[in-house]
Amino acid sequence: MSHFKHHVFFCTNQRAAGESCCNNHGACDMRAYAKDQVKALGARMPGKVRINAAGCLDRCEKGPVMVVYPEAVWYTYVDREDIDEIIESHLIGGKVVARLKVD
Repeated sequence: MSHFKHHVFFCTNQRAAGESCCNNHGACDMRAYAKDQVKALGARMPGKVRINAAGCLDRCEKGPVMVVYPEAVWYTYVDREDIDEIIESHLIGGKVVARLKVD
């Protein structure tokens, strides 16, 4: 049994000026927001959830991106409402958010 039910990795890579990267879309801020939300919702979480920063996940064209393990579901997001939906639906409810999923 794993120590965490879910590991969530946010690409927070920052490339040189002008090059496409997740952090140009606020990835660090969104990761911090997700971490705070998961902590605040702790009692509602069905198992421990770890929110991690990651370097480049090599999906810049789909960015910003995050990946949820152990399911290996990749998501993109635009704002806090998208993060809230992923937390509520996937991390708490166990249902993938199809509209935010990337292949």
